[in-house]
Order: sequence, then C-alpha cells, then structure tokens
Amino acid sequence: MTKARDTANLTGSGVTLPLLDIDAGTDIGAALVDADLMIVDDGAGGTNRKATMSRLATYMGTKIGGGMEFISSSGAISNAASADFTGFDSSKYDHYVFYFQHVIPATDDKLLLGRIAVSGTSYDATNGNYHSSSNTDRTGLVVADNVGSDSNEFGVSGKYHLFSPHTAAYTYGASETLYIKSDGVLYARESLGDGRSVHLNAAAVTAIQFLYDSGNIESGEITMFGIVNS
Repeated sequence: MTKARDTANLTGSGVTLPLLDIDAGTDIGAALVDADLMIVDDGAGGTNRKATMSRLATYMGTKIGGGMEFISSSGAISNAASADFTGFDSSKYDHYVFYFQHVIPATDDKLLLGRIAVSGTSYDATNGNYHSSSNTDRTGLVVADNVGSDSNEFGVSGKYHLFSPHTAAYTYGASETLYIKSDGVLYARESLGDGRSVHLNAAAVTAIQFLYDSGNIESGEITMFGIVNS
C-alpha cells in the first residue's frame, strides 16, 4: 500500500516551509566555502532565490563591525629570503597586526625588519627612509634585533602592529615580540627603543615583506590580520 502524502502544506506556488525536512538530507561532509549555496526569501512574501555563502560573509561584516579578521599566512617558511604580504585593503581595514611564530634566522645575531612598498611590490630598502625611536636610521621597520639562531634559540614570536598604512602620511609600526638574543638571554621587545619605528614616506602602503637584514629566514610562520573598519 502506498503511504498517503501529506499535502496540507502544498500550494499552487510551491512547497511551504513546514513541509521541508532537512533532517533527511545528507550532511555536506566538509567545511562551508564561499561557493556553497543557500536558499533565501528576498523579503517578506518575496521570491525564493539562491545565494552563495560569500554573500552571507559580506552581510555579516556589515552588521558586526570592527574586530580582527584573518587575511593571509606565509605558511611554513623554509629557508626563504622573505615573507611577503599584499592583502592591504583600505575599504575594509584601518590597521593591521602580524603574528610571528618562531621566525628563526638562518644565521645568528640578525635584525628582523619589515620593508614597505608604496607602489606594487617595489620594497623600499633605503637606509634612512626608516627611523627608529632610538634615533637610528634603518633599512626597514624594526621587529626584533640581535635575534639568535643557535641551539635552543627559537627565533621571534609575538606580534607587530602597522597603523593606518592606507593614509597619505608616515607609516608607524610597533613591536610586541619575545625572542632569545644571540647572547642566549630572553628578550622582550614590547614597543620600546627600536621596537617603535616609522617609514618616512607619506604614501599609502601596498605591501610589506619581513626579512632578516642578511641571510634567509630558516623557518617559522607569519600571519596577517586586519582590524576591520567599524
């Protein structure tokens, strides 16, 4: 015998919400991605339409406001000259924070720098175009200095702040990092001395690269986050 169908919620224009049974569906079995689809009613008594998850992400951003948003990661660094980041977007972010995880120099006693580009990815390495609060000319913003790479010296961990780099003004940076110096002593940069520095170019930043003043980055990882416009 065929089971009678419940047609109480069938209408001439389609299926009403109570008749839908998503419990009987198959789980997607993966993380949601931007291209996944959902069904929305475009207003009370409107039309059912499909939308991508990327539209939901955009909508949520307009409602939540502020906060920190992941932009990109260097991935696991392995004997690389630098880690470069181009995810600057003044329409979304006011400031940026970079997190360092055991970023080790390939050779001992090195200076970890951030070099800025204000046009494409042409990074400025001119000595004197950067200045630290210890009244020292540099070839980049200072993240950490005298970083050790000997046994049990695990490079730089912590964060680096880049303030409103989209404005046509000097770009300021401040470091909050921990690392073991080449003399084996644990050191905290904490935005003091060389940990506060400025790029003396009144132009919007398009990219930044992190590198040691000589030699490669042996290993580590750096991630970029944006402080979302409110």
